Amino acid sequence: MNREKLLKTLHECMDSCNQCFDACLQEENVNMMTECIRLDRECADICNYLESAISRNSPYIKEIAAVCAKICKACAAECEKHEHEHCQQCAKACRECAEACEEAGKEII
Repeated sequence: MNREKLLKTLHECMDSCNQCFDACLQEENVNMMTECIRLDRECADICNYLESAISRNSPYIKEIAAVCAKICKACAAECEKHEHEHCQQCAKACRECAEACEEAGKEII
């Protein structure tokens, strides 16, 4: 995967997680969304951090990408438990990002 495509995928995932986070807070039964909200934040933060690491050519990109993939998968799994459109969109973005991070971890970016 090329660098630009990975950066785009990370940014799209971060945006989707932030949108899901905000929408979850507006849900009628927000208590049912607690884990989703937490993982949305975790995922958006690690995607942002990996974007930054790639931009500055960090020597730890592969390690950060592995953690990012793990958190993206966890966020996707949680979002998939909810039928809300924002959760389903977030789950899709997280799955795509996890796959991209795993691929990037095998390559030199």
